[in-house]
Amino acid sequence: MSSAEMLRPAAEQRHGDELARLAAADTGGRPDGWRLSPRAVRSFILGDPGLGVSRKFFGDDGLVERAIVSLLSDQGLLLVGEPGTAKSMLSELLAAAISGTSTLTVQGSAGTTDDHIRYGWNYALLIAEGPSERALAPSPVLRAMIEGRIVRIEEITRCPQEIQDALISILSEKVMAMPELGAHRFARPGFNVIATANLRDRGVHEMSSALKRRFNFETVKPLADPALERTLIQRQLGERLAGLSTRILWPDEVLDVLVQSFQDLRIGRTQDGAPIARPDAVMSTAEAVNVAHAASLDAAWFGQGRVDGGHVGRQLHGVVLKDNPDDVRKVRAYLDQIVRPRGQRQKAWAEFHAAAAKALKDG
Repeated sequence: MSSAEMLRPAAEQRHGDELARLAAADTGGRPDGWRLSPRAVRSFILGDPGLGVSRKFFGDDGLVERAIVSLLSDQGLLLVGEPGTAKSMLSELLAAAISGTSTLTVQGSAGTTDDHIRYGWNYALLIAEGPSERALAPSPVLRAMIEGRIVRIEEITRCPQEIQDALISILSEKVMAMPELGAHRFARPGFNVIATANLRDRGVHEMSSALKRRFNFETVKPLADPALERTLIQRQLGERLAGLSTRILWPDEVLDVLVQSFQDLRIGRTQDGAPIARPDAVMSTAEAVNVAHAASLDAAWFGQGRVDGGHVGRQLHGVVLKDNPDDVRKVRAYLDQIVRPRGQRQKAWAEFHAAAAKALKDG
């Protein structure tokens, strides 16, 4: 299947041209098993205008450099943070640049089993032949060890602790015992693990001290710079709307409403220092992109293709009405105390206030 036929191609497919240009221009030394040098990996993620490589991660550049250094070492990399802070995207980009593939992935959940971390069996062959290489069904982790690649483990703290601890010897010894075959599989150069963990899930399945020692922890923080958040929203919105036949117009003042309202509610205060009761709902950049996308589709299919504050306000309830019912009260207070006065000075804020207040009341 070509990338044009996929809703969301993997990073190495979406950015294949950029990876090829970086590889062709890459004169730096490449660690064993790496497809690019560490400098080229950094350029892939943070951009290189000279080579026509776009910036893909907006945030702390130093975090990206530390993450690359962690993957050069014997330690795994654990990216922690609030939901929607691009932990998974960063892990995907790192794996694509270093290994050439980001699809060796384990999705952590209560249903994650030992087979997902180690290996399982093709039971028809197992019954017919007994334990054999042909009957083996390798996990993404085992495949990464055999091929010398990065494996990604999403939401590791959602895995039961005994499943998590299967990684301890893999990370420390770089070997997996296979007693059924009387064999061991040793990892090839280039193998490592990138895991992600959601700070809101802390305590679901706490990681053991032994496993924590095998990882370098890096915290991915929400975007605090409105200009960076605005740029990221515009870029991701452009990608999502690329196949839409209707041209969507986002006036600057409407995009400002979206970015500033999310910044206010996320931080718990306005730019001029007025305090706001923070909702428990995740007011992340990822959610802002979702609201922008929904507002664009609303304007495209039920309007004239021009997004206004009302389109944004109507979509806000989809973010707020998720976890804590008290969030509705907090956001209503924000609308009355902060947004209403802004609406007296600017039409986009007035449209946003009216639509958001009605959506929260009806919802």
